[in-house]
Amino acid sequence: MTSPTDTSDFDVDPALAAAVLEIESHIAEGGWDQPARLYALVDTAQLVEREPALASLMGLDAASAQGSLTPVEQDQLTPGQLLEQLLESITWPPGVAGCAAVVERLVLPPGADDAIPDDPTSAEEFAREHPDRQEVRIVAGVTRAGSTYCALRLRAHDDAQSVVGGSDLVPGLLALLVDTLHDDPEGPEVDQ
Repeated sequence: MTSPTDTSDFDVDPALAAAVLEIESHIAEGGWDQPARLYALVDTAQLVEREPALASLMGLDAASAQGSLTPVEQDQLTPGQLLEQLLESITWPPGVAGCAAVVERLVLPPGADDAIPDDPTSAEEFAREHPDRQEVRIVAGVTRAGSTYCALRLRAHDDAQSVVGGSDLVPGLLALLVDTLHDDPEGPEVDQ
């Protein structure tokens, strides 16, 4: 694991890690119990070049653009729609360098796996009522170049110094995000 501010790990793309941590910090300002969110990650230099007025509104310029990614939040999800279901149905246009998602989930200790009911509704109730559950906010990001990065914050340790970062902390969510970056003529595209 990498500390959230240490992106020197050779497997970590510094631009992606910085974008994920920027999203995590922004979301943390709003507190807990927030809906899932989805972000396009665009090359900042290309954004400054193609959309100078938007870049100016965002406080971006050519100097800040070099080697960075800018998160662009997408429209909110339909209430009740699971992020994982949405991710299975979208692809990003070629101008999007990567994407990131934010979700809050309940995490159970490893020993609880065998006791989780098969029925999704019962499993959700089991997780909510488990005495050792932990609430976690996950920010996961991927790029077309194959980089991945996650930042995790536990509600029980809700401070910036306790955010855990790493390239493969939530492999299932990362795989869903990677799949959205592959061209699929069948799936709908998401606006930038």
